[in-house]
Amino acid sequence: MATPSVSWFEVTGKDGASLQDFYGKLFDWQVNDAGDGSGYGLVAAAEKGIGGGIGAAQADDPGHVTFYVEVDDVSAYLGKAEQLGGQTIVPPTEIEQFGLTFAFFADPEGHVVGLSKGAVQ
Repeated sequence: MATPSVSWFEVTGKDGASLQDFYGKLFDWQVNDAGDGSGYGLVAAAEKGIGGGIGAAQADDPGHVTFYVEVDDVSAYLGKAEQLGGQTIVPPTEIEQFGLTFAFFADPEGHVVGLSKGAVQ
């Protein structure tokens, strides 16, 4: 089993387009449309960095900034997080068109972290 590593970042909020504009201008990032009609923007990994996404939050979510850790078994790591005092926030969710499975958990202090399988390809 490979050692999990940070593979992706995400910034969401009430106005995804404005956030894309802000971060694009701030860091000179090229934010490209994901092409799925969601308005989600993709940021390519820099030479010494990771890729990420910027977009609108879900209707009941005020937005967040998080990072994702690439693992080989999302469900197993959610279980391990719970055994260590964490809580599952979003169960494993598959996005077939991208070959991606993701989930969210909160650590014992409430910090939300994403898990992914397929973000690194």
